Amino acid sequence: MADPSSYRPKPGQIPDSPGVYKFRDEHRRVIYVGKAKSLRQRLASYFQDLSGLHPRTRTMVTTAASVEWTVVSTEVEALQLEYSWIKEFDPRFNVKYRDDKSYPYLAVTMNEQFPRVQVMRGQKKKGVRYFGPYGHAWAIRDTVDLLLRVFPVRTCSAGVFKNAARTGRPCLLGYIGKCSAPCVERVSPEEHRELAEEFCDFMAGRTGTYIRRLESRMTDAAEEMEYERAARLRDDIEALKKAMEKSAVVLADATDADLIALAEDELEAAVQIFHVRGGRVRGQRGWVTDKVEAVTTGDLVEHALQQLYGEETGDSVPKEVLVPALPELVEPVQEWLAERRGSNVSLRIPQRGDKKALMETVQRNALQALGLHKTKRASDLTTRSRALEEIAEALDLDSAPLRIECYDISHLQGDDVVASMVVFEDGLARKSEYRRFQIKGFEGQDDVRSMHEVITRRFRRYIAEKEKTGEWADGETGLTEEDGRPKRFAYPPQLVVVDGGQPQVAAAKRALDELGIDDIAVCGLAKRLEEVWVPGEDDPVVLPRTSEGLYLLQRVRDEAHRFAITYQRAKRARRFRASPLDDVPGLGETRKQALIKHFGSVKKLRSATIDQICEVPGIGRKTAESIAVALAQAAPAAPAVNTATGEIMEDTEDTEDATGTTDAESETTAGSTGEPVSAGSSDERRGQER
Repeated sequence: MADPSSYRPKPGQIPDSPGVYKFRDEHRRVIYVGKAKSLRQRLASYFQDLSGLHPRTRTMVTTAASVEWTVVSTEVEALQLEYSWIKEFDPRFNVKYRDDKSYPYLAVTMNEQFPRVQVMRGQKKKGVRYFGPYGHAWAIRDTVDLLLRVFPVRTCSAGVFKNAARTGRPCLLGYIGKCSAPCVERVSPEEHRELAEEFCDFMAGRTGTYIRRLESRMTDAAEEMEYERAARLRDDIEALKKAMEKSAVVLADATDADLIALAEDELEAAVQIFHVRGGRVRGQRGWVTDKVEAVTTGDLVEHALQQLYGEETGDSVPKEVLVPALPELVEPVQEWLAERRGSNVSLRIPQRGDKKALMETVQRNALQALGLHKTKRASDLTTRSRALEEIAEALDLDSAPLRIECYDISHLQGDDVVASMVVFEDGLARKSEYRRFQIKGFEGQDDVRSMHEVITRRFRRYIAEKEKTGEWADGETGLTEEDGRPKRFAYPPQLVVVDGGQPQVAAAKRALDELGIDDIAVCGLAKRLEEVWVPGEDDPVVLPRTSEGLYLLQRVRDEAHRFAITYQRAKRARRFRASPLDDVPGLGETRKQALIKHFGSVKKLRSATIDQICEVPGIGRKTAESIAVALAQAAPAAPAVNTATGEIMEDTEDTEDATGTTDAESETTAGSTGEPVSAGSSDERRGQER
């Protein structure tokens, strides 16, 4: 625990201007990013008497070892830079909203020649129009099914589209009138794009125009006694109205607005957002965050706005944003939102009428989301804190292990031996820090020796990074990295957990002792009785079955096992797919495919002359000679056996693809690697596959 006075800037050194500041810990890792209208006043508030600070702020300043800042010209620039740094460094003491689910969007791929309507999740793509988010994917599909009667836009995948174009026959939707069938040129690309534009306009809330247009056409058809066409138009109007009924009008005057509500307690906060377009609720989403810093409701609103609109531009930012409380600096936030949208954005608190009533509905959703989140054991901050405290007490540690690294060894009867390293910070998995190792020091099956090698390699890298940064040489913490971030192995854990019992724990401890590291605790978790082993003890530490600490250690161990066995299976699959052509220097996948396509199989390629190999486009004589030598040195594959009939399949190589995989091998590979890997699958494979 650091003393804030040890790194406090000198008086007058901090400028009295807008800017963004970063607190770093002793390992130069960014742990907090903030912005200020006056850097001098804001930073001075952190270096007061510790008893006067909020408990979470006190924890942050005592964890930090240095502070640095960047001066900007305006408060809007400070807001933008703060958002960029939070995204880049992911500081542990900043408010970070966690999505409680992956929300589906209705997407229209306007960046394609023939736009397609589909359900999309994840990162938004350029040139695609998005509507939502929706609570469920089935809600999108129901809406689309109704709208395709009026706007028969393509919904098929690229493969189906190309196959229909090749055969000249549209899919079923084309036959029943729910697709305009551009694949068989029933409509031109321009006509299909116009349909997609109309679909987007309707989804954006401009519904009255199309309904009035259809009603006029229906009346004209009836007057002309074209009753069948009038009936179809009537059904189209009913379909549009039914689609509109799925999102009832909540705000008059076709309002476009986002409503943000908060529910919070001392430890956590839940955010709910309703997206209203054309006066109708078009989407809903929610986030939850741990309040790891002293924040007000206005601060939480500001962070939510950054999360919500940081990557959005244009109409994705509405004209009006309704919030329960305004940020401390309203004008810079409004200006930033206006820049994202390209026009003015109103940020205010609803006081009366329909908007206030709808805000109360959003608030009830936020309260329900917070209550539901509290029931989730793994995400409960209080439960995680208790688990870390129980581990510290059981292992006699000085403080709670905020960073835990767990290692596991995996192999198949001594082949393809690999290891995994998973990282948990504050009781949650930090997947960006996961690492994989191949055992290089020896061959064969020896879990203890493998564990010693992995721990040695990992912490040798840690020592090397410490020496590069000068932390051991002269006590300074300067980094060679321009962005200031520590390298992959520069951040040490407080606790190392190994999957295994006393032998594995002893090997890990011996590796640390040989490197001169004595400030990192080690323990092991044995699978059979879930015993916790510590170095130098003949008896294990037995935690109660109801212990939150044991539950956390089990999750860490199981995640390490899952990560290791997944890597081992992928590595084994690559070995099965190996081909003699892989050993030819400079021969890439494209030319491999060209060779197999020209000759038909590796067997026929092996019997070809150098002149015949040179006939393949892109293959010169020198490369052809290398290919001939590699194939001559490689032994032909053993004949495959049909296990059902006992028949020897002598022409196995005739079925090889460009990577050398036969049909039989593909079947074996799929059977051994295709099933999902679960944390609980280790018991069945402990004997053969680790």
